[in-house]
Amino acid sequence: MLKKANKNTNRLQRHKRVRRKVTGTTQRPRLCVFRSSNNIYAQIIDDTERVTLVAASSLDAEVKGAVKHRGNKEAAKMVGEMIAKKAVEKGITEVVFDRGGYLYHGRIKELAEGAREAGLKF
Repeated sequence: MLKKANKNTNRLQRHKRVRRKVTGTTQRPRLCVFRSSNNIYAQIIDDTERVTLVAASSLDAEVKGAVKHRGNKEAAKMVGEMIAKKAVEKGITEVVFDRGGYLYHGRIKELAEGAREAGLKF
């Protein structure tokens, strides 16, 4: 008997398929995004060294105090801007975007646009 696939199972399969091709290097680390129903998280990861270089989320104090609900597009854009500012401070200007199997729409798109506006190239 076959199991019925749900949205998250399908997303995880897409994520695995994409991760076979998308890797972060020291020159171009990977900007990884995770989205939950209440928050959004972003990390810049160097896969060769297996280390997280920069991280930001809607749970950070800057975003928490500025928005009413942390699971919307406004919060996602702020997280994108925050991670880009932190990355530029560390000397990271170019990244590979890993959307984590999510569609490039809504909060994922806002986070990417916020990061681009704040100085990241991908």
